Amino acid sequence: MQELQDAPLAPLTTFRLGGPATRLLTATTDAEVVEAVRAADDSGTPLLVIGGGSNLVIGDKGFDGTALRIATKGFVLDGATLELAAGEVWTDAVARSVEAGLAGLECLAGIPGSAGATPIQNVGAYGQEVSSTITEVVAYDRHSRETVTIPNAECDFSYRHSRFKAEPDRFVVLRVRFGLEEAGGLSAPLKYPETARAMGVAEGERVPAAAARETVLRLRAGKGMVLDPEDHDTWSAGSFFTNPILDREQFEAFLVRVADRLGPEVSPPAFPAGGGHTKTSAAWLIDRAGFTKGYGTGPARISTKHTLALTNRGAASTDDLLALAREVVAGVHEAFGVTLVNEPVTVGVTL
Repeated sequence: MQELQDAPLAPLTTFRLGGPATRLLTATTDAEVVEAVRAADDSGTPLLVIGGGSNLVIGDKGFDGTALRIATKGFVLDGATLELAAGEVWTDAVARSVEAGLAGLECLAGIPGSAGATPIQNVGAYGQEVSSTITEVVAYDRHSRETVTIPNAECDFSYRHSRFKAEPDRFVVLRVRFGLEEAGGLSAPLKYPETARAMGVAEGERVPAAAARETVLRLRAGKGMVLDPEDHDTWSAGSFFTNPILDREQFEAFLVRVADRLGPEVSPPAFPAGGGHTKTSAAWLIDRAGFTKGYGTGPARISTKHTLALTNRGAASTDDLLALAREVVAGVHEAFGVTLVNEPVTVGVTL
């Protein structure tokens, strides 16, 4: 297991931000992951687990403890059952599943990060969420000090949330198992209007899975959501805020604020979210509150391609990024009475 002292963490994140860790370990096997976690717990050393670094905002002072980078490998396909090691690059795994003629992950193409992070955040995009195909998660339980297998029904998946996110200091994901669909090379039924329009079909139709993947990659790239070291719009964590979910009273108050600010003829995006709740669009809120594409004059700005991405233009600090995020949160709340919640995990800082 590789060990470095006073190790820079910024290069391990897609924001390219954050100070050093006291110690950085890189684990390439499940046994090494468990060994490192147990050692940190036994000594009372703070532990930061890093996968692809695509969902991390690390403070400029860094992390006073052990950072554990999970670099395990493993892509095992048995019929339509797929098992991924936590360190597998997610977008590569999606490509391989499509090449194998399986459906269920094709619209999650281009999402940066590692496979082990997907159940934590219940990663989703373009009408698919991993919760619909994950069958079980193998994780190290820091409470019971044993490796456990957690079935889907016990993962408590919801919109961008899970049991693993609710208990961030308990589970370290080791492997994720998926039940995909053998559909003769076709995709799962398309659920997202933008994807269906881009492919010239109706929602609910199937298309070649490879074509669906390529379409999603093209749509994401147009929004700066596919990593490109030469494009500062991709020096981000993708969507910085989750789409707000409002109860009936909150949504009615929101509609009044929209009418007052934008006129009674304006209807904001609204999607049923179960239990009488309504989901609206964080990107729409940000834009209509006056934070348009490219907003900002400093080294941290809103993406020029998508208002939901906050970006490092090359010389930003984490403090610069957080100042911009706080400005957006305050502006949206003042305009519409809705409080945005950050999607990335913060380390050593708060929004």
